[in-house]
Amino acid sequence: MPARVLDRDRAVLVVVDVQEAFRKAVLDFERVARAVATLATGARILGVPVIVTEQYPKGLGHTVEELAEALDGIEPIEKVCFSAAAADGFDLGGRDQALLCGIETHVCVSQTAHDLLDRGVEVHVARDAVSSRTAENRELGLRKMESSGAILTSVETALFELLGTAAAEEFKQVQGLVK
Repeated sequence: MPARVLDRDRAVLVVVDVQEAFRKAVLDFERVARAVATLATGARILGVPVIVTEQYPKGLGHTVEELAEALDGIEPIEKVCFSAAAADGFDLGGRDQALLCGIETHVCVSQTAHDLLDRGVEVHVARDAVSSRTAENRELGLRKMESSGAILTSVETALFELLGTAAAEEFKQVQGLVK
């Protein structure tokens, strides 16, 4: 699959399992949570749908408070399977691009990416908005997804691709998110 740019009319942001139990276990958790919040805020400004998942929230807690404002009104999909795409209620709404972010890179994010790729969805992974418990597992997950056809990107790159032009009315708002 050739690398493409994200398109706000084709893309969905998928926020995978940014939950309280991972706060002390995952590398750079606060930085990743901020990056995910930036992506979610930008997606909402641009009218890009957002899907949020929570892995076994009874045991791992709910989505962290840092994302509350950015995800206001979005009901998380509870799951016990690792792939968000395999969870009951997961639906891209006919869109064919998915921008992934969240935790853990080598487990739930990776399995979600592979399931979506198998379905013919163009998958982009914001490498600065994913993490794992170890740097090795984070890098392994990123490499595995990329070698399978996922496109690695960053929060800023993704948002400006979704924006498309500095002439867009949302330009100043999006620019303010990444400054």
